[in-house]
Amino acid sequence: MAAQALSSQREIRRRNLSRVLYAVAEQGPSSRAAVAARLGLTRTAVSTLVDELLGSGLLTEQGPTPPDGGPGRPGTALALTDRGPCGLGAEIGVDHLAVCAVDVRGQVRARGEIGSAGRNSEPGVVLARLRRLVDEVAAQACELGLSPAAVAVAVPGLVARGTSTVVHAPNLGWHDTDIAPALTKMGTNTRSGSETALPTEAAGKPLPLIVDNEANLGALAELWLDSGRVPRDFVHVSAEVGIGAAVVLDGELLRGNRGFAGEIGHVPVRPDGPRCACGGQGCLEQYAGEPALLHAAGIAADGPRDAALAALRDRAASGNERALRALEEAGTALGLALAGAVNLLDPSALVLGGVLARFAPWLRPSLERELMGRTAAPGALPELLVSGLGTDGPLLGAAHAAVRGVLDDPLSYRAGIGG
Repeated sequence: MAAQALSSQREIRRRNLSRVLYAVAEQGPSSRAAVAARLGLTRTAVSTLVDELLGSGLLTEQGPTPPDGGPGRPGTALALTDRGPCGLGAEIGVDHLAVCAVDVRGQVRARGEIGSAGRNSEPGVVLARLRRLVDEVAAQACELGLSPAAVAVAVPGLVARGTSTVVHAPNLGWHDTDIAPALTKMGTNTRSGSETALPTEAAGKPLPLIVDNEANLGALAELWLDSGRVPRDFVHVSAEVGIGAAVVLDGELLRGNRGFAGEIGHVPVRPDGPRCACGGQGCLEQYAGEPALLHAAGIAADGPRDAALAALRDRAASGNERALRALEEAGTALGLALAGAVNLLDPSALVLGGVLARFAPWLRPSLERELMGRTAAPGALPELLVSGLGTDGPLLGAAHAAVRGVLDDPLSYRAGIGG
C-alpha cells in the first residue's frame, strides 16, 4: 500500500509539473499567481512546482510583472528556457533528407537538409546519410546551449506500432527495415574524425527514438501548431510522391490495430486503373500523387522536384488547359477517396497538406463537387482547410513529438540529467 501511495504521489507530481510547463507555454511569460489561477492550484503548490522546474533548467525567471496584469505587488515572470532540452526531428523523403532542432518553446533553432535519391536505394546508405545529418544538426544545437532529449523520424511508409521498424514503404522500396541501429550506434565525429559518442548519445546511451508515418506527424503538427484554426476532429491528407492521411479524433491520433491507419493513398478510386507500387490497382496515388500530377500535366518528373512543381503551378496560373485538367482530375480522385472517409468518420474538417496545399485553389472545386455528391449525412460538409505549414509539417511534427516528451514528463527528464 505504501508503494502504491508513493507511486500515486509521484504521478500527481509529474502531471502537475507538466501542467505548469504547458500553462507557461500557452500563456507566455507568466507570474506564479497567473499559473496558479489558470490551473486551479494553490500558490504555495505552484511555487513548489516552479522551484523544481527552475532547478531542472526548464523554466527561467524574467523581470517583474504585475500579477494578472493588474495593480499590486509585482510577481516574477516565468518563461520556458531557450537553452536546455530540444527535440530532434528528421524526415526521410523520396528525394531529400531533413533534420531540425526545436526547443521547449517550440522554436526551430537549427536545421539541415540535403538531396537524397531514396527511391530503391539501400536503406543502410540512406540511413547513414541521415545519421550524419542528425549529428550535424545536433552539434549546431549544442553550440546554442541546447541538449537533444529525443529523436523522432518521419517516414513515408507503414511503421509497426510501438517499434522503429518500417514494415513497408513502397515509394522507397523498403520492407521490414529497422532504422534504430543506424541512428543509435557509434559513429564518426565529423570534426575529429574519431570513433566517439556523438550528440545523439547522452552519457554513452542512445537518445529515445520515435519513428512514425509522415502523415501522422504532419497531422500532429497541425493539431499542436495551428490549434486555433484546426479543430480537434479532422482528417489530414498530404502528398509528395505518395499520399498519406491521418485521422485525429478528440485531439488524439487514430492509429489502428497495427499502427497502419491512414493509408488513403492506396484506397482504390478506379479499380480497373493502373497498377500501383503497393500491388493494388487504381489507387488514389495513381491520380493525385505528385508523379501522376506532373505526368498528366505533361511535365517531366525526372528533373529537380521544386522546378517541376513550380512549372505546374505556373502553367495552372496561366490557364494551361492540360495542367488545369490534371489538377481537376486529381481533385476528383481526392474527393472520391475523402467522401468515404467523411461518411465513415464524420470529421469536423479536412486539412490539405504538403503538395496538396500548394495546389489547393485548383483542386478544391472538383474535390468539393465529389464530396457534395457522395456524402450521405445531411447538412454542411466538413470545413476544407489548407495547411499553413506547407511541406514542413512532418518534419515539424517529428521535432515537436521529440521535445514534447520533456514537457509531458519533466520528472523523467530531470532523472536523465541527474536531477
